[in-house]
Amino acid sequence: MAFSSNSVDPELMQEVRLYENSTERDQMENLSELYAVINSLECLEKLFSKDFIPEKDYSRECKKLLGQFKVVLNTVRGTDVNEFVRKYRINCPAALERIKEDRPITVRDDLGTHSTVGNAVGLLITILDQLRLNIRTMADLQPNVKELYDTLNLLSSLRDEHDVKGKVKTWLETLNKMGATEDIDDSQTRKMIFDLESAYNNFNRYLSTL
Repeated sequence: MAFSSNSVDPELMQEVRLYENSTERDQMENLSELYAVINSLECLEKLFSKDFIPEKDYSRECKKLLGQFKVVLNTVRGTDVNEFVRKYRINCPAALERIKEDRPITVRDDLGTHSTVGNAVGLLITILDQLRLNIRTMADLQPNVKELYDTLNLLSSLRDEHDVKGKVKTWLETLNKMGATEDIDDSQTRKMIFDLESAYNNFNRYLSTL
């Protein structure tokens, strides 16, 4: 059954105004900019976690977006970023973490904070637990291995040639070459457990020298 345009309620055809004056308009524009910056930061974190962007480019863009975030947040009166994210249902855990730390993940922690060391130890144990529980899929292992490698890079006193860095980097490169649904085989699983147990012990020896 067809309806003529004359049967449509004129009120339903009216444009919905999101603001009533210039002040409200500026507020809406600022909220839109805040939304865009947070989403851009989340996308950047995902690109870097999947090795789709070089570290140098990531660091530059991350610093730029964090700066833009601070500027835009100051223009949005009375807005808490966590409440903003919940209200507009933005799925951006990586962006919130970056905002909280206020620095790219590649920026080294020259103080070698206890939290950084604790995160590295925790990730090593988590990955070993995954392997012992026969969790072998690339999509399950790669995020933790990637996070572990990035965390180790925050420790400026831990040289690139250190055993723990070398072994973690090797396995990260192996996983990055696999498809998301691919599993490492029995031989690789045993080798990865052996390498990470060795790395864990060597990392603890390194910590005892700090």
